[in-house]
Amino acid sequence: MKKEQVVHCQFSVWYPIFKKHTIKSLILPLPQNVIDYLLDDGTLVVSGRYEWSDDETTTTVTAPEFPDFTSKVLEAINALGGRVFPKLNWSAPRDANWIALNSSLQCHSLSDIFLLFKSSDFITHDLTQPFLQCSDQDSPDPVINYELVLRKWSELIPGGEFRCFVKENKLIAISQRDYTQFYQHILKQEEQTCQAIQEFFSQHIQYNFLDEDCDFMCICVLQGRVWLIDLNPFGEVTDSLLFTWEELTSGGEISQQQECPAFRYTTSEVTVQPSPCLSYRIPRDFVDLSTGEDAYKLIDFLKLKKSEQEESDEEESSPQ
Repeated sequence: MKKEQVVHCQFSVWYPIFKKHTIKSLILPLPQNVIDYLLDDGTLVVSGRYEWSDDETTTTVTAPEFPDFTSKVLEAINALGGRVFPKLNWSAPRDANWIALNSSLQCHSLSDIFLLFKSSDFITHDLTQPFLQCSDQDSPDPVINYELVLRKWSELIPGGEFRCFVKENKLIAISQRDYTQFYQHILKQEEQTCQAIQEFFSQHIQYNFLDEDCDFMCICVLQGRVWLIDLNPFGEVTDSLLFTWEELTSGGEISQQQECPAFRYTTSEVTVQPSPCLSYRIPRDFVDLSTGEDAYKLIDFLKLKKSEQEESDEEESSPQ
Protein backbone atom coordinates (compact mmCIF):
# COMPACT_ATOMS: atom_id res chain seq x y z
CA MET A 1 0.00 0.00 0.00
CA LYS A 2 1.50 3.31 -1.13
CA LYS A 3 0.85 6.75 0.31
CA GLU A 4 -0.61 7.82 -3.02
CA GLN A 5 -3.26 5.09 -2.72
CA VAL A 6 -4.25 6.37 0.71
CA VAL A 7 -4.58 9.89 -0.70
CA HIS A 8 -6.78 8.61 -3.53
CA CYS A 9 -9.15 7.00 -1.03
CA GLN A 10 -10.02 10.29 0.63
CA PHE A 11 -13.76 10.89 0.44
CA SER A 12 -13.42 14.19 -1.41
CA VAL A 13 -11.35 12.46 -4.11
CA TRP A 14 -13.65 9.55 -4.94
CA TYR A 15 -17.05 11.10 -4.16
CA PRO A 16 -17.21 13.31 -7.30
CA ILE A 17 -16.40 10.27 -9.46
CA PHE A 18 -19.12 8.03 -8.02
CA LYS A 19 -21.62 10.63 -6.79
CA LYS A 20 -24.51 9.05 -8.72
CA HIS A 21 -23.99 5.70 -7.03
CA THR A 22 -23.63 6.67 -3.39
CA ILE A 23 -25.40 8.51 -0.59
CA LYS A 24 -25.76 12.30 -0.86
CA SER A 25 -23.05 14.04 1.14
CA LEU A 26 -21.56 17.47 1.85
CA ILE A 27 -17.90 18.23 2.55
CA LEU A 28 -16.68 21.06 4.79
CA PRO A 29 -13.02 22.10 5.29
CA LEU A 30 -11.94 21.43 8.87
CA PRO A 31 -10.41 24.57 10.46
CA GLN A 32 -7.08 24.14 12.26
CA ASN A 33 -8.53 25.27 15.59
CA VAL A 34 -11.14 22.50 15.35
CA ILE A 35 -8.41 19.94 14.57
CA ASP A 36 -6.48 21.16 17.62
CA TYR A 37 -9.60 20.75 19.76
CA LEU A 38 -10.20 17.21 18.50
CA LEU A 39 -6.64 16.24 19.39
CA ASP A 40 -6.68 17.91 22.81
CA ASP A 41 -6.55 15.33 25.62
CA GLY A 42 -8.17 17.63 28.16
CA THR A 43 -11.55 17.16 29.82
CA LEU A 44 -14.21 16.27 27.27
CA VAL A 45 -16.70 19.13 27.15
CA VAL A 46 -18.49 19.39 23.82
CA SER A 47 -20.98 22.11 24.69
CA GLY A 48 -21.78 24.52 27.51
CA ARG A 49 -19.86 24.48 30.79
CA TYR A 50 -18.85 21.74 33.21
CA GLU A 51 -18.05 22.47 36.86
CA TRP A 52 -16.85 20.28 39.70
CA SER A 53 -15.31 20.90 43.10
CA ASP A 54 -13.46 19.21 45.94
CA ASP A 55 -12.91 20.35 49.51
CA GLU A 56 -10.62 23.20 48.51
CA THR A 57 -11.14 24.28 44.91
CA THR A 58 -13.75 24.56 42.24
CA THR A 59 -12.83 23.85 38.63
CA THR A 60 -14.79 25.08 35.64
CA VAL A 61 -14.24 23.95 32.07
CA THR A 62 -16.05 25.64 29.20
CA ALA A 63 -16.43 24.10 25.76
CA PRO A 64 -14.66 26.03 23.01
CA GLU A 65 -16.81 27.89 20.54
CA PHE A 66 -16.47 27.89 16.75
CA PRO A 67 -19.33 30.16 15.64
CA ASP A 68 -18.55 30.32 11.91
CA PHE A 69 -17.87 26.60 11.60
CA THR A 70 -20.89 25.74 13.76
CA SER A 71 -23.11 27.81 11.47
CA LYS A 72 -21.81 26.05 8.35
CA VAL A 73 -22.24 22.60 9.92
CA LEU A 74 -25.81 23.35 11.02
CA GLU A 75 -26.66 24.63 7.54
CA ALA A 76 -25.25 21.46 5.98
CA ILE A 77 -27.11 19.21 8.42
CA ASN A 78 -30.40 20.96 7.64
CA ALA A 79 -29.71 20.64 3.90
CA LEU A 80 -29.32 16.88 4.39
CA GLY A 81 -32.61 16.46 6.22
CA GLY A 82 -31.57 17.20 9.81
CA ARG A 83 -29.78 13.88 10.45
CA VAL A 84 -26.30 12.99 9.27
CA PHE A 85 -23.59 10.34 9.46
CA PRO A 86 -20.22 12.07 10.10
CA LYS A 87 -16.71 11.06 9.09
CA LEU A 88 -13.34 12.55 8.23
CA ASN A 89 -11.30 12.11 5.05
CA TRP A 90 -11.19 8.34 5.52
CA SER A 91 -12.74 7.08 8.73
CA ALA A 92 -16.04 7.26 10.59
CA PRO A 93 -16.12 7.04 14.42
CA ARG A 94 -17.59 3.53 14.39
CA ASP A 95 -15.62 2.66 17.51
CA ALA A 96 -17.32 5.42 19.51
CA ASN A 97 -21.06 4.80 19.05
CA TRP A 98 -21.16 3.43 22.62
CA ILE A 99 -20.73 6.93 24.05
CA ALA A 100 -23.75 8.42 22.26
CA LEU A 101 -27.04 8.45 24.17
CA ASN A 102 -28.75 6.35 21.50
CA SER A 103 -25.65 4.22 20.72
CA SER A 104 -25.88 5.48 17.16
CA LEU A 105 -23.69 7.49 14.81
CA GLN A 106 -26.69 9.62 13.85
CA CYS A 107 -25.92 13.28 14.55
CA HIS A 108 -28.13 16.38 14.68
CA SER A 109 -25.58 19.00 15.76
CA LEU A 110 -21.88 19.79 15.90
CA SER A 111 -21.76 18.82 19.58
CA ASP A 112 -23.03 15.34 18.63
CA ILE A 113 -20.20 15.08 16.10
CA PHE A 114 -17.57 16.34 18.55
CA LEU A 115 -18.63 13.78 21.16
CA LEU A 116 -18.10 10.93 18.70
CA PHE A 117 -14.91 12.28 17.14
CA LYS A 118 -13.16 12.99 20.44
CA SER A 119 -14.01 9.48 21.66
CA SER A 120 -12.79 7.69 18.54
CA ASP A 121 -9.40 6.06 17.97
CA PHE A 122 -10.26 5.80 14.27
CA ILE A 123 -10.59 9.58 14.01
CA THR A 124 -7.34 10.11 15.91
CA HIS A 125 -5.60 7.77 13.47
CA ASP A 126 -6.87 9.82 10.53
CA LEU A 127 -5.56 13.03 12.11
CA THR A 128 -2.17 11.75 13.28
CA GLN A 129 -1.06 8.62 11.40
CA PRO A 130 -2.89 8.21 8.08
CA PHE A 131 0.22 6.77 6.37
CA LEU A 132 1.42 4.58 9.24
CA GLN A 133 1.24 1.24 7.39
CA CYS A 134 2.36 2.43 3.96
CA SER A 135 5.30 0.62 2.37
CA ASP A 136 6.97 3.79 1.06
CA GLN A 137 7.83 5.29 4.45
CA ASP A 138 11.01 6.86 3.05
CA SER A 139 9.00 9.22 0.86
CA PRO A 140 7.63 12.48 2.30
CA ASP A 141 4.06 12.45 3.57
CA PRO A 142 1.58 14.14 1.23
CA VAL A 143 -0.05 17.31 2.52
CA ILE A 144 -3.56 16.56 3.76
CA ASN A 145 -6.38 19.08 3.91
CA TYR A 146 -8.69 17.67 6.54
CA GLU A 147 -12.43 17.74 5.92
CA LEU A 148 -15.62 17.03 7.76
CA VAL A 149 -17.84 14.78 5.68
CA LEU A 150 -21.57 14.83 6.42
CA ARG A 151 -23.60 12.07 4.79
CA LYS A 152 -27.39 12.08 4.65
CA TRP A 153 -28.59 9.65 7.30
CA SER A 154 -29.81 6.38 5.82
CA GLU A 155 -31.05 3.34 7.68
CA LEU A 156 -28.69 0.76 6.20
CA ILE A 157 -29.40 -2.89 6.87
CA PRO A 158 -26.27 -4.44 8.46
CA GLY A 159 -27.01 -7.75 6.76
CA GLY A 160 -26.92 -6.04 3.36
CA GLU A 161 -23.42 -4.59 3.60
CA PHE A 162 -20.45 -6.23 1.91
CA ARG A 163 -16.79 -5.37 1.54
CA CYS A 164 -15.29 -6.08 -1.86
CA PHE A 165 -11.60 -6.48 -2.57
CA VAL A 166 -10.20 -5.41 -5.93
CA LYS A 167 -6.74 -6.31 -7.16
CA GLU A 168 -5.38 -5.06 -10.48
CA ASN A 169 -8.87 -3.99 -11.54
CA LYS A 170 -10.33 -7.42 -10.84
CA LEU A 171 -12.88 -8.17 -8.14
CA ILE A 172 -11.29 -11.08 -6.28
CA ALA A 173 -13.22 -11.36 -3.00
CA ILE A 174 -16.42 -10.33 -1.26
CA SER A 175 -17.02 -10.53 2.50
CA GLN A 176 -20.08 -9.96 4.62
CA ARG A 177 -19.27 -6.79 6.54
CA ASP A 178 -21.14 -7.58 9.75
CA TYR A 179 -19.64 -11.05 10.02
CA THR A 180 -20.44 -11.21 13.75
CA GLN A 181 -24.05 -12.06 12.91
CA PHE A 182 -25.84 -14.72 10.88
CA TYR A 183 -28.30 -13.42 8.29
CA GLN A 184 -30.42 -16.12 6.71
CA HIS A 185 -31.26 -14.06 3.63
CA ILE A 186 -27.58 -14.00 2.58
CA LEU A 187 -27.53 -17.80 2.63
CA LYS A 188 -30.70 -17.93 0.52
CA GLN A 189 -29.64 -15.20 -1.92
CA GLU A 190 -25.92 -15.91 -2.23
CA GLU A 191 -25.89 -16.28 -6.01
CA GLN A 192 -28.10 -13.24 -6.69
CA THR A 193 -26.12 -11.05 -4.29
CA CYS A 194 -22.78 -12.03 -5.76
CA GLN A 195 -24.04 -11.45 -9.30
CA ALA A 196 -25.50 -8.02 -8.43
CA ILE A 197 -22.21 -6.91 -6.88
CA GLN A 198 -20.19 -8.15 -9.87
CA GLU A 199 -22.46 -6.30 -12.32
CA PHE A 200 -22.25 -3.10 -10.28
CA PHE A 201 -18.47 -3.36 -10.17
CA SER A 202 -18.05 -3.96 -13.90
CA GLN A 203 -20.51 -1.21 -14.88
CA HIS A 204 -19.53 1.57 -12.49
CA ILE A 205 -16.30 0.94 -10.56
CA GLN A 206 -13.90 -1.01 -12.74
CA TYR A 207 -11.34 1.24 -14.51
CA ASN A 208 -13.01 4.36 -13.07
CA PHE A 209 -11.10 4.59 -9.81
CA LEU A 210 -7.75 6.37 -9.77
CA ASP A 211 -5.76 3.30 -8.68
CA GLU A 212 -5.92 0.66 -11.39
CA ASP A 213 -3.60 -1.79 -9.68
CA CYS A 214 -5.50 -2.30 -6.46
CA ASP A 215 -8.19 -0.80 -4.31
CA PHE A 216 -11.21 -2.00 -2.45
CA MET A 217 -14.63 -0.75 -1.71
CA CYS A 218 -17.48 -1.32 0.66
CA ILE A 219 -20.87 -1.55 -0.98
CA CYS A 220 -24.34 -2.27 0.25
CA VAL A 221 -27.02 -4.35 -1.44
CA LEU A 222 -30.53 -3.12 -0.76
CA GLN A 223 -33.43 -4.97 -2.40
CA GLY A 224 -31.31 -5.97 -5.37
CA ARG A 225 -29.86 -2.50 -5.95
CA VAL A 226 -26.23 -1.83 -5.14
CA TRP A 227 -24.92 1.41 -3.64
CA LEU A 228 -21.34 2.41 -3.07
CA ILE A 229 -20.79 3.21 0.60
CA ASP A 230 -17.06 3.73 0.91
CA LEU A 231 -13.67 3.23 -0.73
CA ASN A 232 -10.55 2.28 1.22
CA PRO A 233 -6.91 1.40 0.53
CA PHE A 234 -6.10 -2.19 -0.38
CA GLY A 235 -3.88 -2.97 2.60
CA GLU A 236 -3.73 -4.02 6.23
CA VAL A 237 -4.92 -0.64 7.45
CA THR A 238 -8.38 -1.92 6.49
CA ASP A 239 -10.16 -4.85 8.11
CA SER A 240 -10.06 -7.91 5.83
CA LEU A 241 -13.11 -9.32 7.67
CA LEU A 242 -13.61 -13.02 6.76
CA PHE A 243 -10.40 -13.16 4.73
CA THR A 244 -6.78 -12.66 5.70
CA TRP A 245 -4.48 -10.22 3.97
CA GLU A 246 -2.16 -13.10 3.21
CA GLU A 247 -4.96 -14.78 1.27
CA LEU A 248 -5.81 -11.59 -0.59
CA THR A 249 -2.24 -10.75 -1.60
CA SER A 250 -0.48 -14.10 -2.01
CA GLY A 251 -2.37 -15.28 -5.12
CA GLY A 252 -3.11 -18.67 -3.59
CA GLU A 253 -6.66 -19.92 -3.22
CA ILE A 254 -7.98 -16.41 -3.93
CA SER A 255 -6.51 -15.68 -7.32
CA GLN A 256 -7.07 -13.13 -10.04
CA GLN A 257 -7.33 -16.06 -12.44
CA GLN A 258 -10.59 -17.35 -10.94
CA GLU A 259 -13.75 -16.52 -12.86
CA CYS A 260 -15.86 -15.47 -9.86
CA PRO A 261 -14.79 -13.67 -6.70
CA ALA A 262 -14.52 -15.65 -3.47
CA PHE A 263 -17.65 -14.92 -1.41
CA ARG A 264 -17.65 -15.46 2.35
CA TYR A 265 -20.33 -14.87 4.96
CA THR A 266 -21.36 -16.23 8.35
CA THR A 267 -23.10 -19.50 7.52
CA SER A 268 -24.83 -20.36 10.80
CA GLU A 269 -25.65 -19.00 14.25
CA VAL A 270 -23.00 -21.31 15.68
CA THR A 271 -20.24 -19.09 14.23
CA VAL A 272 -21.67 -15.78 15.51
CA GLN A 273 -18.98 -13.64 17.21
CA PRO A 274 -18.89 -10.50 19.37
CA SER A 275 -18.29 -7.24 17.51
CA PRO A 276 -14.61 -6.19 17.34
CA CYS A 277 -15.68 -2.64 18.26
CA LEU A 278 -16.74 -3.86 21.72
CA SER A 279 -13.08 -3.78 22.73
CA TYR A 280 -13.16 0.02 22.53
CA ARG A 281 -15.75 0.20 25.31
CA ILE A 282 -13.50 -1.14 28.11
CA PRO A 283 -9.93 -0.52 29.26
CA ARG A 284 -7.29 -2.07 27.03
CA ASP A 285 -5.86 -4.05 29.98
CA PHE A 286 -9.16 -5.92 30.29
CA VAL A 287 -9.06 -6.84 26.62
CA ASP A 288 -5.47 -8.09 26.89
CA LEU A 289 -6.38 -10.22 29.90
CA SER A 290 -9.43 -11.75 28.26
CA THR A 291 -7.61 -12.62 25.04
CA GLY A 292 -4.26 -13.60 26.56
CA GLU A 293 -2.45 -11.13 24.27
CA ASP A 294 -0.26 -9.83 27.11
CA ALA A 295 1.19 -12.68 29.16
CA TYR A 296 2.81 -10.34 31.71
CA LYS A 297 -0.49 -8.68 32.53
CA LEU A 298 -2.04 -12.12 33.02
CA ILE A 299 0.81 -13.18 35.33
CA ASP A 300 0.49 -9.99 37.38
CA PHE A 301 -3.26 -10.49 37.59
CA LEU A 302 -2.85 -14.09 38.84
CA LYS A 303 -0.24 -12.98 41.40
CA LEU A 304 -2.63 -10.30 42.65
CA LYS A 305 -5.49 -12.79 43.01
CA LYS A 306 -3.20 -15.24 44.82
CA SER A 307 -2.06 -12.52 47.21
CA GLU A 308 -5.65 -11.51 47.91
CA GLN A 309 -6.58 -15.13 48.57
CA GLU A 310 -3.66 -15.61 51.00
CA GLU A 311 -4.62 -12.45 52.90
CA SER A 312 -8.20 -13.66 53.08
CA ASP A 313 -7.09 -17.07 54.42
CA GLU A 314 -4.90 -15.40 57.07
CA GLU A 315 -7.79 -13.24 58.28
CA GLU A 316 -10.05 -16.27 58.57
CA SER A 317 -7.45 -18.31 60.52
CA SER A 318 -6.47 -15.52 62.95
CA PRO A 319 -8.14 -15.60 66.41
CA GLN A 320 -11.02 -13.22 66.92
